[in-house]
Amino acid sequence: MPSRFGRPAGKRTSHRLVVDELGQAVVGGEFAVGEILPGDLELAARFNVSRTVLREAMKTLAAKGLVLARARIGTRVLPRASWNLFDSDVLTWRFNAGVDEDFLRHVCEVRLALEPYAAGLAARRATDADIARMMRLAVAMGKAGHDGQTLAQADLEFHLSLLESSLNPFMHTVGSLIEAALVGVFRRTSPRADATEIDRVAMAHIRIVEEIRRRNEEGARGAMEHVIRVGQERLLHDLRAQRTPAAPQV
Repeated sequence: MPSRFGRPAGKRTSHRLVVDELGQAVVGGEFAVGEILPGDLELAARFNVSRTVLREAMKTLAAKGLVLARARIGTRVLPRASWNLFDSDVLTWRFNAGVDEDFLRHVCEVRLALEPYAAGLAARRATDADIARMMRLAVAMGKAGHDGQTLAQADLEFHLSLLESSLNPFMHTVGSLIEAALVGVFRRTSPRADATEIDRVAMAHIRIVEEIRRRNEEGARGAMEHVIRVGQERLLHDLRAQRTPAAPQV
């Protein structure tokens, strides 16, 4: 399964560079909601691209709900309610810019609405091959040598595999839509070289697969909900710890 943890190696196209950097600037607040972006000449000079490349990048950002171009007025940053949070770029820029408790809760609420039900469907419908694949992925989460990045990737692969194992094509599609959100969450909740915690995470995922193998729909839903809620608690704990100033040295 291809990794979503970072963009593919290699040089970005001029279009991709402008989309990434200008999109990050908008989502990160360099250009405030309601603000008119600098003109084409200024932005083209900033990114060292042609006006044609710049305009194509603006069309891409407009399609993501970030900006709106108007003749004789300019390109305005749209309200956040217009931003397409199912767009992987927008979600990535949002996580890169920093997230607050409300945003993390909203992500977890979407996961709670989707993934436990998908786990129940998997308990009802998954084939033996599906279950074997999920078990391999869950066990792999507990292998020695993981760092935060590789464990987050393993976590992502497990959850996408489970959505696919629901045998509901809509679940699979929605999983692809929220994949960037899962990447952002797993990057922040993966234990850092803590063997005990890594083992706990792996066992929690193995329990999901065991309930699916037993065809226990309620048990599978509960096991998945437990994993999501524990991750949410860790996210919020870490976020609050980052905001708490260190105690002065005596």
